[in-house]
Parts: sequence; structure tokens; C-alpha cells
Amino acid sequence: MADAARTKTEPVATIDPYRPHRAMPGDFGISIGEKGSTRRWLRVDQGARRQSMAGFDDTYVDIVDYILRVTHRIWEEKDIGQIYKTYRHNSKVVDDSGLQYGRDKIVADTVHTINAFPDVRLYADEVIWAGDDRAGFHTSHRTVIVGHNTGFSRWGPPTGRLVVVWAIANCVALENEIFAEHVIYNHVSLLRQLGLDVRALAREFGNRALADASGADPRFGEVERLLGQGTPSETPGPVAAHEDVEAFLRYAYHHIWNWRSLNVVDDVYAATLRFHGPGDREYYGRGAYKSFVLSLIATFPDLAFGVDDVYYMGNEQDGYLSSTRWSAVGTHRGFGSYGPPTGRQVRIWGISQHRIVGGRIVEEWLMFNEFEILQQLLRDADTRT
Repeated sequence: MADAARTKTEPVATIDPYRPHRAMPGDFGISIGEKGSTRRWLRVDQGARRQSMAGFDDTYVDIVDYILRVTHRIWEEKDIGQIYKTYRHNSKVVDDSGLQYGRDKIVADTVHTINAFPDVRLYADEVIWAGDDRAGFHTSHRTVIVGHNTGFSRWGPPTGRLVVVWAIANCVALENEIFAEHVIYNHVSLLRQLGLDVRALAREFGNRALADASGADPRFGEVERLLGQGTPSETPGPVAAHEDVEAFLRYAYHHIWNWRSLNVVDDVYAATLRFHGPGDREYYGRGAYKSFVLSLIATFPDLAFGVDDVYYMGNEQDGYLSSTRWSAVGTHRGFGSYGPPTGRQVRIWGISQHRIVGGRIVEEWLMFNEFEILQQLLRDADTRT
């Protein structure tokens, strides 16, 4: 769409210095909050298009509208065929257990889940977005999933129980098709709500994954958090959030997790921090958050943490909403909630969303592949020769 055709409602954008092709919306003009209730955003007539969306179906007026209504049609209206219209044939989806390749796998997984929870409802908590119809729209969709387990699933026979589980899905879409997705579910909470033994299932699924590994060598090398006897790498900073949100977050992650400088928590998090994490962890305040960080570092003493992607929306006056996708690797040599040390190396990956107000993080939603980590740690010893 030509610039002259853009409407006045399209948000003012700033350019991402790390990826010059991707713009960050400078306000919340296109957002969950602006959409209001389903009485508004489920109406057939959504009015005039609010931003340039070349190649997208005319029915969608902006990228948040696209994410909300595609999700609703697939999961609640059970129009699973929408996946063929809104996912590219060779879509790459990375979930808790790894890479799932191809649109047909997405269709099969969706059928499986709806069969297990036929009355499933997906409530959109937030959609953080960036980009445009030239470089692709990046969206981070936080969802609360509610449903009764009245059908068979990979977890076993139906339990009839109600589950309330949240998840975060980060997608990239262009010309009406999602072609890349990273999604994390709160699987540990799901299994507990179903009344299942999380550790027993983790061992079962871990053994199954090991058997399917086709002779893959389970040995590993050193975790490169440090080079030899050196120190963690330096990063620019500290940087104020209103000057550069991405640099602010990268500095915070690197110095808290890699430098183990927990005093930085006091600099970047509000005293009234609210934290929501995997396994239904709910913390209030900086002290509880520091204890959470310490618990993971104590469990994986060589934990090395890296930021894979960051985008955000907002401004200094109204605050910011951000999405950070990250990865970590560590060796289970410490004591913690995952049991006695196994000496096994695990890969951790997750997605975090932040609400930043007045230069401090006031709320954080963090989800990582906890059930898959348990599979790696609790599986039986590998006896292959």
C-alpha cells in the first residue's frame, strides 16, 4: 500500500537499531487494549483498514486483528482449515520439544488438542507487535487456554478435569501467512491440573525421545559462558529504557544471568514487581525474583544465557510492552527442585514479556520449556554403546 493510502490511525514507529528493517510502534493505537471486548473485535465489519497490510485478506484491518481472529476461527469456531490459509506450507514451529516442520504438522497438532479439549477457549491477554508488511509482522501473543479434558490426548485417557493454562506464541507473518513461530506452553501446570504425575511422565517421554534419537551421541562439550579463565563479555550500559528499550533489556539479562550481578535487579525492576512464571510460579517483589534467579543458577552453575530477539511497542510517557526470546544452556551439577545433580547438559529456551513503566520493569511473564528439561534430566541412563 502506498504511503498516501496509510490512515492517520497507523502508529508512529521508531526504527530498531539492531535490525534497521524492523520498525517498533511508538504507541498503543493498535493493541489489545484498544480492541476492547469481543463485542467489538469479533464483528464482521471492522471498519477501514488501519495500517498497510499488503497481501493480507481484506477482512483484517491491522495485525492485532489478524492474530485475534485467526486464533478464534481455528480454535473456537473449529475452522481448522484456516491453517491452510494462514500458515505457509513450510512453516517452522519451535515448541517445547524442538522444531516442528511443515503446515500439516500444525494441522495434526491442532486436531489433537481440540479433540482432547473440545470446549477449548483461548483468551488473548496481550499481543505485542513490531514490523510491517515489507519486512514481516512480528507478534508475541500471550494467551490463557481454558477447557475440559474430555477426549484422549498424548497424556493419556480423558480425565474430565478443567484446565487453565497460559502460553506465549511468537510469530512472523507476511502476506497473510505465518511462516515462523516459537511457542511455549505451561505444560507442568497443565499436567498437574490433569492430576497426572509430572515426574513420571517426564521420565516416560524422555525415554521415548531417547529411543527415537537414532543413535545420537549424548555426549557434550563445555558450556562457553566464559572464555578460559576470562570474565563474561562486556555490554554497553547501563542504558535507560526510554533511550533504547532493547539495549536496556539486553544489559539487564546479561548482567543478571551471565555476570550473576543480582544487584542489577534493583536497578531495572520495580520494588512492586509482579512475576508470572512456568509451573504457576507467582512472585511479588525484587527479593522473590532474585531467589528465582538464584535457584536456576544454583541448579545449573555454568548456566550461559543469550538473548535471541527483542521487540517492543510504546513510549516513555505511556510505558512499553516488550517481548524477548532467549536461550540458555547449562549442566545439572547443583541441587534444586529438579532433583539430585545428574551431570546432564540441558538447553533451556523461553519467551518473556515485560511491562516497563517509569524506566523500571513492573511486570514480567516468563515461560520456558520446563517439562522438556525434566525429560532430559529424569530419563533413564543411556546404555547405548
